[in-house]
Amino acid sequence: MGIEVIIFSTLAAMIASAISFYVSKKLNDAKFDIYIEQARAKSIAIEHEAKVILNDAKIKAKEVYETEYRHAKKDYDDMFDKIKRKEDELDRHLASELKTIKEEHHLLDNHKTEIKALRDGLKAQEKTYKHKINRAIKVLENSSGLTKDEAKKLMLAKVKDESKAEVASIFRKEYKTAQKRQKDEILNILAVATSRYAGEFAAERLSTALKLPDADTKGKIIGKEGRNIKALEMYLGVDIIIDDTPDQITLSSFNLYRRAIATKSINILIEDGRIQPARIEEVCQKVKNEFDDNILKEGEDTILDLGIKDMHTDLLSLVGRLRYRASYGQNALAHTLEVANLAGLIAGQLGGNPVLARRAGMMHDIGKSLTHEVKGSHVDIGADLCRRYNEPDEVINAIYAHHGHEEATSIESAAVCAADALSAARPGARREVLESFLKRVEEIESICTSNTGVINAYAINAGREVRVIVKAELINDDESILLASNIASEIEAKVKYPGEIKVSVIRELRTTQYAR
Repeated sequence: MGIEVIIFSTLAAMIASAISFYVSKKLNDAKFDIYIEQARAKSIAIEHEAKVILNDAKIKAKEVYETEYRHAKKDYDDMFDKIKRKEDELDRHLASELKTIKEEHHLLDNHKTEIKALRDGLKAQEKTYKHKINRAIKVLENSSGLTKDEAKKLMLAKVKDESKAEVASIFRKEYKTAQKRQKDEILNILAVATSRYAGEFAAERLSTALKLPDADTKGKIIGKEGRNIKALEMYLGVDIIIDDTPDQITLSSFNLYRRAIATKSINILIEDGRIQPARIEEVCQKVKNEFDDNILKEGEDTILDLGIKDMHTDLLSLVGRLRYRASYGQNALAHTLEVANLAGLIAGQLGGNPVLARRAGMMHDIGKSLTHEVKGSHVDIGADLCRRYNEPDEVINAIYAHHGHEEATSIESAAVCAADALSAARPGARREVLESFLKRVEEIESICTSNTGVINAYAINAGREVRVIVKAELINDDESILLASNIASEIEAKVKYPGEIKVSVIRELRTTQYAR
């Protein structure tokens, strides 16, 4: 009974489930149909709406197209009209130019015809002119007794003489005017400068005689087998000459600096009495160090006395070393100080910078302090040194200009050139070799006598003046001035000399008659 109930309940449940499933299925199918119908309705509505939108778009696109087409067509028509007008205008311009060209071509043809006619006429006139000239020349030749070439030479010679006299007269007038305008001012400047400064002169020689206290000292200096004198020559760099002169030895060297060191070192060794190679090396090195310190101090004192500031230490040492250099027997430092002071005075008179001029004058021969150690001229050495230590451009220009390597570009540079010539030309400032002096004098006199009309030439005043005697009947007063200028220019170009040379042309006419 219980099983049957369970089975019955199970069957009832299954039947209920089946019925529920069937009912659900039916309901779902009904809902699905409804959804399908709704979807169909929506799709129809969407399709209709799309058709409406498409129609609107077509209408709008058509309107836009028609509007743009009208605008484009209008622009095209306007552009076409413009091009048409331009073409018409160009055609008219071309037609006008072509007409002008044709007219000019016609005129050119006419001008060519006229030119040809004129050319033919000129040829005919030239032929006639030459014929008349030839007839005139023949008449002149017959009447004068001269050929054409002879008359031409005579005329050219006359014109040349007249032109030469005229040029000489003009030169004389201009020369006198320049002298009158400048002489007073130049003399005043030089007089003021030279009157305010007078330098000392100390002549240096290539050998130094050293006195000894007794005859035994010579033997100590020579040493056993000459070892002491060899050590001295090696460490000092000088030649020690020991001859028969009693109580004296000679130190020989072209380098004043070495000779000064050698003199002091040997004096110290003589006073000490211990002369042997080790002691010689010690004393020589000590004296060299003292001299190096002294030349730096001397350079500093020199620059300070000149009122110059801010100079490199290396340049100060080189300034001090100038005391031990000489040129033509003139001490380089003394010459440099003369030039510096004179340049400062001259620059001050001319409105330049006196301090800069003194600096340039101090540096103008600085290369001479290294000419024994460095190859090249003292001008190039000095210029390179000043560039290396950033000296002013005026200083470098003065170094080049005082030997004519460049033109002076400032008052200071020109003042240095003038001061250098004054210092070198001062009587007694320099000594020269006799042979070179005689050669220079002969060369100067030869230049003078090679000119036409010169009778004699005499170099006087140690070669610093030359007097030229000319023939009065060949050289007039104006030509004598021109001759003096030509001789001076030729001497400048061919002769090397310190300072300046005065050229005096003397023209004298003497007439002698006898009363009987």
